[in-house]
Amino acid sequence: MKFALIIPDGCADEPQPRLNGRTPLQAANVPHMDEIARRGRVGRADNVPVSLPSGSDVATMNLFGYDPLVCHTGRAPLEAAAQGIELGTDDWAVRCNFVTIEHGIMKSFTAGQIPNDLSRKLIDELQEQLGTALLEFHPGVSYRNLLVCRQAGQTFSQATQTTPPHDLTDQSVAGHEPAGPGGDLLRTLMQHSVPVLAQSAENQARRDRGELSATQIWLWGQGRRPALENFQRRFNISGAMITAVDLLRGIAVLLGWKNIAVPGATGYLDTDYAAKGRYAMRALDDVDFVVVHVEATDEASHEGDVDAKVAALECIDRDIVGPLHAHLREQGDYRILVSPDHPTFLRTKTHSHGYVPFTLCGTGIAADAAATYDESAAAQSGLVFDRGCDLMPFFLKR
Repeated sequence: MKFALIIPDGCADEPQPRLNGRTPLQAANVPHMDEIARRGRVGRADNVPVSLPSGSDVATMNLFGYDPLVCHTGRAPLEAAAQGIELGTDDWAVRCNFVTIEHGIMKSFTAGQIPNDLSRKLIDELQEQLGTALLEFHPGVSYRNLLVCRQAGQTFSQATQTTPPHDLTDQSVAGHEPAGPGGDLLRTLMQHSVPVLAQSAENQARRDRGELSATQIWLWGQGRRPALENFQRRFNISGAMITAVDLLRGIAVLLGWKNIAVPGATGYLDTDYAAKGRYAMRALDDVDFVVVHVEATDEASHEGDVDAKVAALECIDRDIVGPLHAHLREQGDYRILVSPDHPTFLRTKTHSHGYVPFTLCGTGIAADAAATYDESAAAQSGLVFDRGCDLMPFFLKR
């Protein structure tokens, strides 16, 4: 049997005045997701325990069947795994975002979607001027980079407090700087990054052109390497991941999945949806289970762009869900699941706790009464997973 999971990141939302009281899922033209709902079942799952931050690290771990209350240690070590950065027992990884802060306000948690080439140059400058043998700055993709603190020991702890920069969009950053154990170190590095980035002529040229420049780094998401049981040993199913986001690549590495690079996959609204669909179909020639993650819906919410969120959902449906579902039906026994990881509300521009709707169909799954895939249909379903990690075993059970 073949399995597929499509993750429209953060697509769950609230009714929108701009959409006549409908959610983006209800407003979007998503016939292929609705077909899955008609052929199978719709339900809801809680992927973010209230005691943990409402991020994709927690939520996707839960969605993949791993209880984050047991397995989660932080976001950054997952991204370190994606980059092949080995963490020792006393090492900590920390997310290092390039951001734009003006007059104390978080104007952009992406530094205006800073280009990869400039991001790498700035990381090199930070390493040269602020790095040491024990403090390593590592480039990632665009604004998403890493700081590795070697032999940090007890410098940090579970009591260390940091705030995701995307939770502060258009808000004051005062009072949200790192605090607790290790907070002084992280704040100092953030402060010292300001003059380093200001020295970059290329960075300042962006500002001169009226674009957003990287004004400093923002450090958050710290953690040690987690221990995750190999997915194939646990479920007897081989897997592959398609994503443009290091976080998801890192989880895939730790689960023993194959990471598939897709040309044109950007992790933003301009990603090549159709290419992701094509590569997902090819992946099923080699593995039992393919996961296709799309960040665009989440990015639209962070920007408060309702039209972009609806458009991204329609692209996911047309270019990924439709072709992949048709391909699976041609192959024989199969199951397909569509589910976001967490809600991301356009109103707040941030990730949120709460249930997300999912829909699944395929071999051995009897249809329920649902006719559409959206938050309202899920709320009426009796298929509820209060522990999101229980959905994956349910989906894979033969």
